Amino acid sequence: MCRIEGVMEERERRRRRWGLGLKGTALGDSRVEKLKSCLVFPRSRVKLWIIRATTMVLLWTCLVQLTTLGELLGPSVFKGWPCCFSQESAASFLVKSLPPKRVYQNNGYLMVSCNGGLNQMRAAICDMVAIARYLNVTLIVPELDKTSFWADPSEFEDIFDVDHFITSLRDEVRILKELPPRLKRRVVLGIIYTMPPISWSDISYYQDQVLPLIRKYKVVHLNRTDARLANNGQPFEIQKLRCRVNFSALKFTPQIEELGKKVIRLLRQKGRFMVLHLRYEMDMLAFSGCNQGCNKEEVEELTRMRYAYPWWKEKIINSELKRRDGLCPLTPEETALTLRALDIDSSIQVYIAAGEIYGGTRRMASLAAAYPNLVRKETLLEPSELRFFQNHSSQMAALDYLVSLESDIFVPTYDGNMAKVIEGHRRHLGFKKTILLDRKLLVDLIDQYNAGLFTWNEFSAAVKEGHTERMGNPAKRLVIPERPKEEDYFYSNPWECLEPSNESEISSIM
Repeated sequence: MCRIEGVMEERERRRRRWGLGLKGTALGDSRVEKLKSCLVFPRSRVKLWIIRATTMVLLWTCLVQLTTLGELLGPSVFKGWPCCFSQESAASFLVKSLPPKRVYQNNGYLMVSCNGGLNQMRAAICDMVAIARYLNVTLIVPELDKTSFWADPSEFEDIFDVDHFITSLRDEVRILKELPPRLKRRVVLGIIYTMPPISWSDISYYQDQVLPLIRKYKVVHLNRTDARLANNGQPFEIQKLRCRVNFSALKFTPQIEELGKKVIRLLRQKGRFMVLHLRYEMDMLAFSGCNQGCNKEEVEELTRMRYAYPWWKEKIINSELKRRDGLCPLTPEETALTLRALDIDSSIQVYIAAGEIYGGTRRMASLAAAYPNLVRKETLLEPSELRFFQNHSSQMAALDYLVSLESDIFVPTYDGNMAKVIEGHRRHLGFKKTILLDRKLLVDLIDQYNAGLFTWNEFSAAVKEGHTERMGNPAKRLVIPERPKEEDYFYSNPWECLEPSNESEISSIM
């Protein structure tokens, strides 16, 4: 009995220690509530953890689904989307934003290897898309030239937005990044028909000569693409498609686009600017054989370089004769005189769109004296911003292309591929001022001025008069049958692709 009473007393002491025996008191109630809360809290925390885990799983599932959808229809479509949207609305938006696929019986596959610099390849890509569309074949994303003088290792997707290229043209032609596996194996084994198409060919040539080969071999590889489609006499739809590829489908990568915008913004902060495409680099002079103003050592260096490249066919060149015929790029000194004669404001920013000028500071002295606000991408941007572009001449040229399009004035000193393609693109943008220098006229006037036969005013007046109609004005291309190399290049003046108001303007001057 005493033991039982002792146990009961011990239990009562424990109850009092925890406050459980203080019924009806505030202290007892509060301790009971605290004890209850201690028991309940872990359970609520577990519930919260379960909710969070479930939410994460659902979000991750949505992300995987959207990523898969992006890979199928083009990741570039997701740019600018808000982060909160349903999968149904995302799919609906994708379908609405993309043109409908063109359905056609595929006649085979066309592979192409472009040759030349950036703008020569750009024009070639436009031609190849038009040809593939006309032949009802599947085009494989073009391979860029990596073996030319510039030795640029860039792939198509390093320069152009490949997903935009594919999806934006899906209503015209099917484009794949690579051949289907069964055909890819044949290419690896060398079982493929390769050919260089004939230059300046009509679309009928591809219909009659190339299409039968595609049907026979399933895959045909065109290993040359420069100037392989005629400038004139092509179906209107072909000409329009060439323009659509050039002006809409061939967008540069976001990295190039953003850096180009930054350069333009930096220039605009200081006012108007002119882009001078000064083609006075070593390779241009060696190739053309032009050496006006070069010393003896430089002439010898240029000659050695010309003989070092077997694909430069012309070796023995009369520099002075070529210059008088207007076939040489203007020198920096001749360019400075010309710009001054045209009354180009000496305070304007002059952006040099070119590689390293041959002769360096010595040859640029007169131009820098006349136009002290000379700038280049290398002087506007930090070295770190151009680090990824080093040794990639085509990517560097892409930056110059973007800046050239947005300039107030564009002046090329030689009619190479970049000059021609940008001239046409600026016409498309509303006939932006592009001064097309008449080099044959200019070297004659400059020589007479330097000989003291003209006063400055007479020289300036003659230069202005000779360029009144050479400011990128509306005009139709010059057509020279049987001599396509001498006629106007399609991409320098794609008048078929201009807006109706501009077409009527062209017609009125004919």
